[in-house]
Amino acid sequence: MSDSWKLTLPCTRGEAEALEGDVAAFAMLDSPPVLMTSEAVEDDPEQWQLDAYFEGKPNAALVKLVQTLIPSARGKKPALEKLEAEDWVTISQQGLEPVIAGRFFVRNTPEDTVPAGYKDYLIGAGRAFGTGQHETTSGCLAMLDRTRGVGHRFGNIADIGTGTGLLAFAAMHLWPRAYATASDIDPVSVEVTAENAVTNGVPLGTGLGELTLFAAAGVDHPGIMRRAPYDLVIANILAGPLIELAPSLTAVLEDGGTLILAGLLDSQAERVIAAYRAQGVRLADRIDTGQWPTLRLRKRPTIGWRRPRRWAGDRNGEAPGYGSW
Repeated sequence: MSDSWKLTLPCTRGEAEALEGDVAAFAMLDSPPVLMTSEAVEDDPEQWQLDAYFEGKPNAALVKLVQTLIPSARGKKPALEKLEAEDWVTISQQGLEPVIAGRFFVRNTPEDTVPAGYKDYLIGAGRAFGTGQHETTSGCLAMLDRTRGVGHRFGNIADIGTGTGLLAFAAMHLWPRAYATASDIDPVSVEVTAENAVTNGVPLGTGLGELTLFAAAGVDHPGIMRRAPYDLVIANILAGPLIELAPSLTAVLEDGGTLILAGLLDSQAERVIAAYRAQGVRLADRIDTGQWPTLRLRKRPTIGWRRPRRWAGDRNGEAPGYGSW
C-alpha cells in the first residue's frame, strides 16, 4: 500500500460548497485526491478548511492544481503531511451518506438504516473504487434499473473494471438467472469484490446466478474470452481507456447486445460515442448525473444475405419493441 498524504488549505464555506460532488480538474488523473471540507471555526462561513487525501506524495504540480480550486487561498502556503500507515480511501470515505439509485440502496456502514422496498448492498469504504458515492457508479445503478424496467433481459453479463463488484451484484439481482463475470486490472479490487460478495450474499462460481472473477486488463484474459460473447457489458472506468477498449469490448459483445459505459465527463461523451459508433454500436439511452453521463449503447445485429437476422429477446439483451434495429 502506498503512503497516504494529506494537503490542508484554508477556504470559505462558499468554496467548500462549490467542491461538492466530483471535480472536473481531476477527471484525467489516474489516482485523484479525495477532498473533504469542514468548519475550522464553528458558524463562521469565512473559516473553513479543505483536506485533500492522496495515495502517494503529491508533486508540486498536483499541489498547485488543488490550490487553484480555492481562490481565497492564493498565495497561502499549503500544509502537507504524511499520514500514519492507514488506508487513505477508508480515511476519506468515513461517514459517507448512503446512496439511493433506482431500486438500490448502497450503504458504507452496517449502522445505516435500510428503507423498505430497496435492494440493499453494504459496500464498506476500503481499498477499491465503487462504493456508490461517485456519480458514475450511481448513474450505472440507475441505468441498470431503467434497463430492467423497460423489459430488457440478459443471460451473460460482464462487468469490466469492477472495483468493488457493486455493479456486477446489481446486475445479478436484476437478472438472477444470468452467467456473470467481473474483472479488474487491480488484483486488490478482485479480492475486495470477493469479500463484498460474501458480505452481500452474492454466490461465487461459474454457474447460472454465480459470479466468476478475473484479474485482467480490459478483456485480456482467456477466461473472459472463453465466456464470450456477452449480451450485457458494463464498463465504469475513464474516457481514455473506454476509447482504447472500444474494439475489444465490442468484439466480446454479442450482436444486438448492450453496453453500459461510464467514467467519462460530459465534455468527453461525443468522443466516446464516436469510438463505439465506428465499431457498429449506436447510442440507445443516456442518463446525466451532474457532469457525469452514463451511456447505454447497442451493438448492431448482423445483417444476413437479403434480410436481417431475427434476434430473440432473451439473447440480444433487448426485449422486442424497445429500440430494435
